Amino acid sequence: MELGLVGKPNVGKSTFFNAATEGNAEIANYPFTTIDANRGVTYVRSRCPHLDFGVECNPRNSPCRNGVRLIPVEVLDVAGLVPDAHKGKGLGNKFLDDLRQASALIHIVDVSGATDFEGNPLPKGSHDPAEDVKFLEDEIDYWITGILSKDWQKITKQAHLQGKKLERMLAEKLAGLGINEHQIGAALKKVDNDNPMNWKEEEIFHLARTIRKESKPILIAANKADQATDEQIERFIEAVDAPVVPTCAEAELALRRAARAGLIEYIPGEDHFRILKPESLNDVQRKALKKIEDLLARFGSTGVQEAVETAVFKLLKRIVVYPVEDEHHLTDHDGRVLPDAYLMPEGSTARDLAYKVHTELGEHFIRAIDAREHRVIGADHVLKNGDVIKIVAGR
Repeated sequence: MELGLVGKPNVGKSTFFNAATEGNAEIANYPFTTIDANRGVTYVRSRCPHLDFGVECNPRNSPCRNGVRLIPVEVLDVAGLVPDAHKGKGLGNKFLDDLRQASALIHIVDVSGATDFEGNPLPKGSHDPAEDVKFLEDEIDYWITGILSKDWQKITKQAHLQGKKLERMLAEKLAGLGINEHQIGAALKKVDNDNPMNWKEEEIFHLARTIRKESKPILIAANKADQATDEQIERFIEAVDAPVVPTCAEAELALRRAARAGLIEYIPGEDHFRILKPESLNDVQRKALKKIEDLLARFGSTGVQEAVETAVFKLLKRIVVYPVEDEHHLTDHDGRVLPDAYLMPEGSTARDLAYKVHTELGEHFIRAIDAREHRVIGADHVLKNGDVIKIVAGR
């Protein structure tokens, strides 16, 4: 699973990326600072089962801090997008190519309205940020339309004459975009697909838009929220048809760097921090932290962690499951207690988890054991968030 950070140039994508991943992507106040995609790892939080079982965990793939498991998620920060990117304008072709495998998109928008379509600085409030949302969605939709339109008549005719599923044939065409047959089938059910052989570009565009909504759901990070009024933010939220999280990536990055330097104690996503070494702070640092303190009081957090977790848990509908080999001691074969945490789609079964852990476990699945309820469950048992599961497989 990969989250793609998207948006026009100079809206704070790289700052958001660095804040979320503690990476070192180049940051500057001019368009196209990011040319090559930056990859990193961020985390989503989940209550660690060790609190419920009264044991001490020994994680392998997901650190535990004060009872909170941090489950890794890949993040991709791509080049800024400008209008007509699907025609190759700006770094459009590279941007769209980089997006292929993203499971969901976090669209970073300058909600203060201080950047034009090209990413050039403007006075605050000069630009309507809702227009940025429309143009980005349009660019992705036109990109998918262009791929679908090629050989459309041939594919739809072949599907009709040979009795093949249209979604299966289109899935082969869109496989490189990380779009699967199930997502295309769901999109076809939502559009008027009466005799697709007669469709013109308008109908194909409508299908492309529906496929994008099914396969690349978008969350909007209303960034630079500290520079916008409450009225601006509320107007923006009402104008767009997508979940919105107000964010201030610059503040989050400052907090994480201060915490790493040992100046403050701060847990990402919380509404407060604690200064550890007041005597070590200079006047500039004190003023900066006071400003961030006011921001946290206004918004409840910087929004960065909330945006990532909303994308994972609400847009992508993931749950956290903990596989173990010994349901009594909650260990793996090395004796690690609650070693791994896996993000699974809602509706996943015990067999799905077995395949996630290892292909052979899935292929030779016999049964599973729910360590919380101490009962045997079958292959089709639907998992719940926080489940601790032992897989039993044959040889």
